Amino acid sequence: MRTKYALPAIVAAAALLLTGCVDNSTDTPGTGGDTPAVGVDEAAVALLPDDIKASGKLVIGIDPTYAPNEYKDDAGNPIGWDVDLGNAMAAKLGLTPDYQISSFDKIIPSITGGTYDIGLSSFTDNEEREKSVDFVNYYQAGIQWAQQIGKTVDQANACGLTVAVQATTYEETDELPAKSKACTDAGKAAITILKFDKQDEASNALALGRADAMTADSPITQYAVSQLSDKIELAGDAFDVAPYGIAVDKGSALAQAIQAALQSMIDDGSYKTILDKWGVFSGAIDKITINAATAG
Repeated sequence: MRTKYALPAIVAAAALLLTGCVDNSTDTPGTGGDTPAVGVDEAAVALLPDDIKASGKLVIGIDPTYAPNEYKDDAGNPIGWDVDLGNAMAAKLGLTPDYQISSFDKIIPSITGGTYDIGLSSFTDNEEREKSVDFVNYYQAGIQWAQQIGKTVDQANACGLTVAVQATTYEETDELPAKSKACTDAGKAAITILKFDKQDEASNALALGRADAMTADSPITQYAVSQLSDKIELAGDAFDVAPYGIAVDKGSALAQAIQAALQSMIDDGSYKTILDKWGVFSGAIDKITINAATAG
C-alpha cells in the first residue's frame, strides 16, 4: 500500500455473512507480552525539530485496518507491531505518541498539510510517494497472493481473473494495473480489480467467492490466511520485496531523528524483540535508511 501489509479484524457485517470469519481484534497471535521498555536516546532527541520537541508529543497518522501491522483492539485503540514500534520509537525521542486514526489515502496529505507529524501505516516507499514525503525505512515486505482453498491461481498469469485488493495500496495503484496492461497488450482479457476501502473487506470478498484471488503485502496476506484458514490459502510465495517507510514531511529534520531512534532500537535489541513478538522478524533490517526507493 500501502503497501500496507497485514489483515485487520473481520468486520461484523461480513462475519454475519461468512461462516468461519473470526473477529480477532484482541485475540491474535503475537499480541501477548509487553512492548519492551526503552530509554530516551539523547542523540536522537537532539535531532528533533524544535516545535515537536517543545510539544512533547508525536502526532501519528494511522489507518488501523491492516492486521497484524496496525488494527484496533476492542476499545478501538490502534494495536499491532507497527504500533509497538511507534510507541518505542516515540519513547526513544522522549515524546508521547498521539495516534490519529485516518483513512490511508488521507495520511500523506495530512502530513504535507501540517496536521500529522508522521504516517506510520505500512507505507511502501516508492519513487512516486517520495515526491511528496520522505520515508524512514524500517522493514522489508513483499507482495503475496491468496486464493480459495482448492483453487489454483498464478499471480504471473492472472488475465481474466477478478482480484480483490484494498484501494490506494501499491497493489491497487501499481501491481494490478501493470499486470492487467500486460494481459491486454498480449490480446488477453484484462484483470478485474475489485477494490475495497478496508483490507478485511477484500479478504472476505475472496473467502465469499466474489473474487478469484486477493493481493496484499506479505504479512497481511499471511495473516488473512491464518484467520480464514478454512476458506483461503496462499497462492505462491512472496515477491517484489520492497521497503516499508515512516512518512515524514519532505525535507524535515524529523526524518533524521526518527532514523536515529529506530537505529538505536536495532542496536539495543528492542526492535528485534517487537518483531519476534508478532512473528514478523523475517522482514527485519539491520540498518535504518531514508528514501531507499531512490537512494541507490
